[in-house]
Amino acid sequence: MSLLARAAAVVGAFDHRSPALTLAELARRTGLPKSTVHRIAAELVGLRVLERTEPGSDVDGYRLGIWLFERGELVPAHRSLSDAALPVMEDLRAATRQRIHLAVLEGVDVVYLEILGDIALDISSRTGGRVPAHATGVGKAILAYSSAATVRSRVEAGLPRLTPRTIVTPGGLERELRKIRSSGMALDLEEGNLGVSCVAAPVFGANHKVRAGLSVTGPTASIDPGTLGPAVRTAAFTLSRALRESGL
Repeated sequence: MSLLARAAAVVGAFDHRSPALTLAELARRTGLPKSTVHRIAAELVGLRVLERTEPGSDVDGYRLGIWLFERGELVPAHRSLSDAALPVMEDLRAATRQRIHLAVLEGVDVVYLEILGDIALDISSRTGGRVPAHATGVGKAILAYSSAATVRSRVEAGLPRLTPRTIVTPGGLERELRKIRSSGMALDLEEGNLGVSCVAAPVFGANHKVRAGLSVTGPTASIDPGTLGPAVRTAAFTLSRALRESGL
């Protein structure tokens, strides 16, 4: 591995479940010797890519630094999408009083770009978080309008079971995607988090290809697809039109 690849492996070792890692954990996750990880981590701290955890914290080690956040906010494609989406998301939140998600497909997972709503939910989604696409409403909405090769990549990567209701077979996923293309909306009925459901719709860019997924999420008892489906589809159509008019 090149030095750059090793540094990227160290940064990539962190996730939402492990925002702070010890030197030993970094070495285990990257497969690199401790001495190598120590040297790379020290240099990344100097560059503000990593930070040392505070004395007395639960983990004596490292966490991601502010430099990454500052640069991440400058990513043009996702930033422009978020800027266009936020007014639409605000209106959708006001209309539904639920949690609103905007996500894009990155590889075979969805990455959440924006989340609005302060409803207390036992849910794994967070801005910048990554979740297998087949286990989310936004992910299924995107997959339904993606190429066959993209869907095949998700299947080949595995369909992990996040809850007892997660779709875990290729045939089941294909049937679900056909239903989404027929109705124009995707449902997540406790497939990613027990007790939480959502209604999602695809967002299309200026090239008429699927660009993102938009969803309304809340406690299962409060999610009525008959009521929320038209709302999220209308919001997704409004955002798609804004992207087309802006050439995005």
